[in-house]
Amino acid sequence: MIESLLLTTARVSTFFGAQALTVATGFFFRRDERLYLITNRHVLIDAPSGHLPDRIEIELHTDPANLTRAIALSVWLYRDGRAIWHQGGDGAGDIDVAAVELDPQALPPADVLQAFTPAHLQLRLQEVQVGTPLLVVGFPLGFHDTLHHLPVVRQAVIASSFGLRFQGQGYFLTDARTHHGTSGAPVVMRDDSAGEGLPWRLLGVHSARLDMVGGSNLAEESLGLNSAWYADILLTLTTGGRDGSASKGQGDAAG
Repeated sequence: MIESLLLTTARVSTFFGAQALTVATGFFFRRDERLYLITNRHVLIDAPSGHLPDRIEIELHTDPANLTRAIALSVWLYRDGRAIWHQGGDGAGDIDVAAVELDPQALPPADVLQAFTPAHLQLRLQEVQVGTPLLVVGFPLGFHDTLHHLPVVRQAVIASSFGLRFQGQGYFLTDARTHHGTSGAPVVMRDDSAGEGLPWRLLGVHSARLDMVGGSNLAEESLGLNSAWYADILLTLTTGGRDGSASKGQGDAAG
């Protein structure tokens, strides 16, 4: 029996032409009849670092009885010179989350992916307390079950007041060991009432590990803390259909 949570998440590889660039994490979100791949905006574009891919590949299972069978679905990031993903912002600036709507005609007919829905979002913020156990599902340094094309899971806890925008930004903090490649991973809390077949609350989208920068050895150590953008931004990013352009959603994240 495969845990349904592991089927929500896919390895994302970025390319510029034929040149492989980076590996990251994405997960599936279904809104009505539309299916989206959710990841970090910096996975798709990061101008300061010169990361400018023009397409991504995501791994999809093709046989529910044999998870060793999978394909790499190629998705172009631009159409007629315009970005196809949806991204969001608020009064504090850009939110590091992006939604790429997937063409149902391009998906394999026997895909076995699981997708979060709006019903999996945590709307009662007061129910999530500091120290609440979480899982972060992803592909740290690209590591995963290469035979069955499945991610791995890290344990985490809520490390800041949930519902408050940490330092005015649209994210909260988690305490977990993470690595490059986990960018775009879903941050979830167990809840058996959340939805049939997928008993998890989607709280956030992992974005980055937080490090202190300073002159002493102590200040240069990793904090072991991470930013996770509040997942309710997905309601903004998945409003409307495919329009061939990036949307600049202005809805605030929780808090």
